[in-house]
Order: sequence, then structure tokens, then C-alpha cells
Amino acid sequence: MAEGVEKYWDLRLENCQQALQRNNFEAYVVNSPVEAQIVFFREIYPKISVSSVSWGDSITLRASGILDELQKDPKLEIIKTFEQGVPREELIERRRQALLVDLFFTGTNALTEDGKLVNLDMVGNRVGALTFGPRYVVLLIGRNKLVTDYEAGMHRVKEVAAPQNAILHEGWKTPCRKTSFCHDCSSPDRICNTWTITEKSFPKHRIKIILINEDLGL
Repeated sequence: MAEGVEKYWDLRLENCQQALQRNNFEAYVVNSPVEAQIVFFREIYPKISVSSVSWGDSITLRASGILDELQKDPKLEIIKTFEQGVPREELIERRRQALLVDLFFTGTNALTEDGKLVNLDMVGNRVGALTFGPRYVVLLIGRNKLVTDYEAGMHRVKEVAAPQNAILHEGWKTPCRKTSFCHDCSSPDRICNTWTITEKSFPKHRIKIILINEDLGL
């Protein structure tokens, strides 16, 4: 039984990798967050010139340990946009600065089988950087983000990822925190404000994707 499940995901991720490559993304498939770190430092990082780094919040990225390793390099300018104890106004300013770094990391809310990214953001810094600004963007994506099409991706964001994300933030006051369902609310803390669909990477290989054969992130 386990072999059948493994073969299923091997095939699904291989097909998605090929679709991403047709859409001008640079794409890799690995089996774990640890392998994602190895691929990043072996296959991606040596080929790009980087002096500044930042990121959008991503549970999968944190699990990989990539940021921990990069922050050991004193030559790199690291823009930390989620640092504890820093006033929100300062963090927002850092997020503005992060739009011009050499390398930006993030995840995705959903990934279609034909190799397109579906995302929904609160502030817009994550999808803004994905769209334009940083010279390179690297996404780490767990297999649970894979969906059939745009509609399934948008459903996943609204009914799975967004409520879970809101529940993680105790200070926010959105109805989905209480019910686990999207209410298309008008709360000041609403986290669902800006949609983006990324059909292709422009320029080619600007966006690099590491698919991970595990259920990771929201």
C-alpha cells in the first residue's frame, strides 16, 4: 500500500515539475525539507549573484533551515520582516525594502497541475515580490498545495489555507478564527486582500521552485 502511495506522488510531482518547466520556472523535486536545503545550496545558490536576502512568511521555508544557513554569512544583507519586538510600522518599511533584494523566498497557497501559482495575500509584500522586484525568487512547496486548476486553488486558499493562517495569529479578529470557514468578511484584520495568479516566470528562470514530496505548510 505504501509503495502505491509513494508512486502516486512521484508521478504527480514529476508531471507538475515538467509543467512548471514548460512555463519557464526552474523546478526541482525532492523528498524532504532537508533535501530542499541541499538542492538550494548545490544547484541554485552557486549560479546566482546575491548580496541581499529577504522572505515572505513560510512554514515550509523555516522547516528547510535555509534561512539559518544564509544568516551565518556576514557578507549578506538580511532584511528580517518578521522580527519579534519590532514595531509594525518598522516591519512594514522593511517589507517595502525587501521588494528590491537580490533573493526573495516564499511559498505558495496553491499550485495547479499545469504549473501555475495561486496566491492570496493580506499586505501584498509576498505576492508583490513574487511578481516583480527581487532579482530571483525561490519557492518551497509541499505536495499538499497541488490542485487541479485555478478554481480548486482558490477554493483551497479560502477554505483551507486562509482560515488556518488566521487561527495561528491569536491577536487577529476575523470570523474564520471562530468557525474555520471563510465569511468573506470586512474585518480590519482580514487577511484575504490581493489575489495573484502566476502563469509563467518572467524572465525565464527568475522564479525557482523546489517541490517537496511531503505535506508541508498551510
